[in-house]
Amino acid sequence: MSNNSWSAKQYSAFENERTRPVRDLVAAVPNDAVKVAVDLGCGPGNSTEVLASRYPDAKVTGMDSSEDMVLAARKRLPALEFELADIATWNPPQQYDVILANAALQWVPDHATLYPRLVSKLTPGGILAIQTPDNMEEPAHRLARQVAGEAPWAAKTGGVKHPPRHSAAWYYELLKPHCGVLDVWRTTYHHPLAGAAAVVEWFKGTALRPYLDTLDAAEQASFLARYQALIAEAYPALADGTVLLPFPRLFIVAGPKQA
Repeated sequence: MSNNSWSAKQYSAFENERTRPVRDLVAAVPNDAVKVAVDLGCGPGNSTEVLASRYPDAKVTGMDSSEDMVLAARKRLPALEFELADIATWNPPQQYDVILANAALQWVPDHATLYPRLVSKLTPGGILAIQTPDNMEEPAHRLARQVAGEAPWAAKTGGVKHPPRHSAAWYYELLKPHCGVLDVWRTTYHHPLAGAAAVVEWFKGTALRPYLDTLDAAEQASFLARYQALIAEAYPALADGTVLLPFPRLFIVAGPKQA
């Protein structure tokens, strides 16, 4: 997926809904004395703002692989430092009291290597706090894969692959040998959205991006029309027209073993 395809404006269209999970995650971090913290895959800075508010005396930085996101974050939080970088190759010389990764690591491959490496970048007593969508089997994703496999789009969209997602047990088993603190949980949020069109707008900012990036403007429009028709069936509106979008997310709070 092209990093340039990420739109801060599109992502921020549902900022309140997207920020609630990171507020819940940061609230679960046990550390109070934090000097240095980083937000990996900071997006437009909404998650960084939550982190900086929790630790106002800490040096908080952010990074993202999308230039559009980094520019939006710098505009939003001009007092903080943001860098353009790739999580997969991020290898700073220093260690951190908190490493936050909110709705970012699902786009990065090889979690079996990545997650323990992130734990190794923590100070003694530091915390790695991760939230990832756990919704690949939800109708919104299944229908996106279905449309991507249909004519006339399949010639371009049929080959799109997503990095594998893993279960809570998989992550617990992976991290347990490296961690003295380890808490894993799953929460399903139910977001009230203004009809099927709003559901499509939500996923245009994230899950649909890899498919839409392969299509021209006319193909995108026809793809989205087909997708929206299926979404309207899968997520029937309530009496007032609202669609309640269930959105499961996986949370991990992990800290290194003490020497």
